[in-house]
Amino acid sequence: MGRKPLVAAKWKMHRNLENAEALAREIVDAVKVGDTVDTCICPVHVHLHVVREALRGSEMALGAQNVCDQTGEGAFTGEVSAEMLADAGCRYVIVGHSERRSIYGESDALVAQKFAVAKAAELVPILCVGETEEEREQDKTRTVLSRQIDAVTRLCGAQAFAEAVVAYEPVWAIGTGKSATPEMAQEVHAFLRAKIGEQDGILATHLRLLYGGSVKPENAEALFSQADIDGGLIGGASLEASKFAALCHTADECRA
Repeated sequence: MGRKPLVAAKWKMHRNLENAEALAREIVDAVKVGDTVDTCICPVHVHLHVVREALRGSEMALGAQNVCDQTGEGAFTGEVSAEMLADAGCRYVIVGHSERRSIYGESDALVAQKFAVAKAAELVPILCVGETEEEREQDKTRTVLSRQIDAVTRLCGAQAFAEAVVAYEPVWAIGTGKSATPEMAQEVHAFLRAKIGEQDGILATHLRLLYGGSVKPENAEALFSQADIDGGLIGGASLEASKFAALCHTADECRA
């Protein structure tokens, strides 16, 4: 398939500076995949600087969990711009995580704007899309995902997905211990690739699609070996260096 796997960690909001730095160093020591798999740690904003130092000299990239939808400088108290994140050493930034959408009410349009400012600052956006359990039960998965993708293409064009990543995270599987079966996840990833392919088939072929939703060492091989799953956006399992390293190694082994 020619797509390099990506395994990205999204740490929860519960560690202090010392813990964050120590965990980052443990992960760097534990992950030995070289440049065959792209790896990334996305801590909370106030930990970016210590994690950046812990990653220095390694193949692992730094990412952020959120970004302001405004560019440049201005009176946006409490916000952090894409330019600031890039200046802090970030390569990636997560946009549209389900918790941002559900808890903080971020609309598809706002997420698309965050995607756009990330691209303008030469960050790689990791666009999160996914449906709730109620939406899945009502057979609305494809409708929801189409709406979330279309918001970005309307604002930015399909070409904006070049040098971007899409992460499918079924909301019902995040932090619940539940996970989509490999077959269920593959079906959705194939749909997402086809959705982008409607506008640019070549771009869709190279677009990296991640799965996020209770990924752990026990189910990683079955998930990462699917044709359209190119790695994972990892939550809880990224808080233990040995587990995150195992996921990175599995992604390497499952490369087609």
